[in-house]
Amino acid sequence: MQIFDDNDTVSPIYHRAICLTLGKEFAENKDNPTSVIAKQNSEQENRRRELLDVEEQANEARIIKEHGKSHFKTQMMAKFFAQVTAKVNNEFDNKENLYANILHIEDAAPDIMEILSVRAASIKRISPLVKSLPWLADELITLVNKPQYRKRADVQVNDPNLALTYVGLENLKLVMPTFMLKHWLPPSTAPFALMKRKLWNDALSIALASQKLAEQQEIDPFTAFSAGMLSNIGLLAVTRCFMQTYNDLYKQELKAAYDARDKRLHDVLVEFEISPQLLLDQLITRNTQIAADLVELMRFDRLAITEPLFDLAYTADFDKMSPVAQIVVKAKAYVAFRSLAKEGLIENDEAKALLSAANVTTKEVAILKKADIDHIKLNFK
Repeated sequence: MQIFDDNDTVSPIYHRAICLTLGKEFAENKDNPTSVIAKQNSEQENRRRELLDVEEQANEARIIKEHGKSHFKTQMMAKFFAQVTAKVNNEFDNKENLYANILHIEDAAPDIMEILSVRAASIKRISPLVKSLPWLADELITLVNKPQYRKRADVQVNDPNLALTYVGLENLKLVMPTFMLKHWLPPSTAPFALMKRKLWNDALSIALASQKLAEQQEIDPFTAFSAGMLSNIGLLAVTRCFMQTYNDLYKQELKAAYDARDKRLHDVLVEFEISPQLLLDQLITRNTQIAADLVELMRFDRLAITEPLFDLAYTADFDKMSPVAQIVVKAKAYVAFRSLAKEGLIENDEAKALLSAANVTTKEVAILKKADIDHIKLNFK
């Protein structure tokens, strides 16, 4: 976000929270001036020196051979990562492709959100749109058949229209943005095992925190909740695009080496590991701008979240942001602070700087601490 990126004190703190999405160990090492790679190289060099000191000269050829392989691997990884970066950058220039082919956003999803934002919203208007989205129909049926929501223990709901009626419009205002983001999560974030869950948990917490703050300021909670939830869509798009591009190019390079019977290259490719730094750079650089671009493509007229998302992406002055954008900034700052504090990755002065940059008041911190911003509360009558 521009408001944090332009702040030299806050920027590394907020970026550390994004690092945490990829894993705690990566976030811990990110602020260490000695990188993991440099540390590994240093350890390898020390081992080589020890070997040269204690082993016979006959082992020198093996050590040199190892150094040669390491150098070759480093060169090939640098070349491959440059290809990945170039391809990913090219993909991000085509926002329509990201919208339709990377996230696979169907127009019916934002259309339902638009209907929910108006007073004339009705189940009758939403029903045909739900039917056109099999994944959403399945989610609604699964939801109403959960034990805590079933009207009768012996009755199983199988019809999406009936499920939609049971859920109702007010619950749907929470359910719809939630199911949308859940549907757009990356299928896999391997080798960053916990990243998918972290993306999901952070988006939900930001949305619920935005809703809670909006209620305190008498701003429409559905608008704030939707803006908070979809403010994270850029992280999903960047992650999906990067992972897909990396895996596709990697398979191509591996096949080309195999077909060419280049055993040396094939063996080195097998040892490649995905670079968290490459992904982090894309997440930091692009996520809020892409979120704004994707929401703009949803073409909301009544649901007023497009301007707030552009404020998050391009406005550095808090006072010049729309009220909804200000709320989402507060929510993002608080959730980032909470995530870092949970892992012991933020100092007291850093926490104050982060929350102060987002104009989060002591009262608002108290409100969010008391609120449950990790679980959606639905009210089935």
